[in-house]
Amino acid sequence: MAEYGYFLSTEEFGPAELVEQARMAEQAGFRSLWISDHYHPWNDAQGQSPFVWSVIGALSEAVSLPIQTAVTCPTVRIHPAVLAQAAATTAVMTNGRFRLGVGSGEALNEHILGDAWPPAHVRLEMLEEAIQVMRGLFTGEEVNHRGTHYTVENARLYTVPDEPVPIDISGFGPQATSLAARVGDGYITMMPEESMVSQFRKGGGGAKPVSGGTKVCYGQDRDEAVRTVHRLWPNQLLPGEMGQILPTPRHFEQLQPLVTEDMVRENTVCGDDVDEHVSALTAFADSGFDHVYVNQIGPDQRGFFDFYRTKVLPQLQQNAG
Repeated sequence: MAEYGYFLSTEEFGPAELVEQARMAEQAGFRSLWISDHYHPWNDAQGQSPFVWSVIGALSEAVSLPIQTAVTCPTVRIHPAVLAQAAATTAVMTNGRFRLGVGSGEALNEHILGDAWPPAHVRLEMLEEAIQVMRGLFTGEEVNHRGTHYTVENARLYTVPDEPVPIDISGFGPQATSLAARVGDGYITMMPEESMVSQFRKGGGGAKPVSGGTKVCYGQDRDEAVRTVHRLWPNQLLPGEMGQILPTPRHFEQLQPLVTEDMVRENTVCGDDVDEHVSALTAFADSGFDHVYVNQIGPDQRGFFDFYRTKVLPQLQQNAG
């Protein structure tokens, strides 16, 4: 039986709004939180991008829900030794209610210091080595590491949780999914594809948790909801590798004409049809996901949480029962 959580969007909302949404999510009956980790939004219309570790510090005091980054890139913009300290402190602050979701990242966030943006296979090599560095530091012992991509000298974390921070790996293709199966404590992906879940489980993931997420736009006017998604999140419908290689929000805005309102209507749940919302989330559960996270696009957050509290989440529970 899948568990349902709320996906906080740091690209679209500022810190205070995110904390308030987390409170509403807990009150509505969501069981856990995802939070994105970006330096830039995907476009200027989204308009925000607070530092995720500051926001999580506030969340740790505001709610009692488990929290996971979805996802952090621990390879270029921030050194894995520094992220290990951030994750370990977060796990202590949340009394072990934190999982670190990691992925190979996007140029949009990671190129800002002028570093070269490597090809995909190199990014996965870097990710695997970064995980090795972080796991060493989570032990609380001194780490010295000289690898292909990272050097760590005399590093020791003094503030560490009782148990090492679990690291779940994001994957959208066979190579990343294979890495998640081999070295991850869990697997994250954004499409309800049973074949990817099966690859993860058969490749070494076994019974480790699989988590997925989706975006919706609740609203009483379906056409208005479609326009809201088209204005704020057309990037999620861009094809191929563009999401990984384009360097600025401006570049994503230049491609917005490729995404039509009809594409949004066909690919994103918009409006207030309970069955459509339930079906979108059930698709993940039916594909073998253990945790499913949903994000509400646009300003009507209170309407969304009321809708899910009174109609969608009870229906999901009834279907599961």
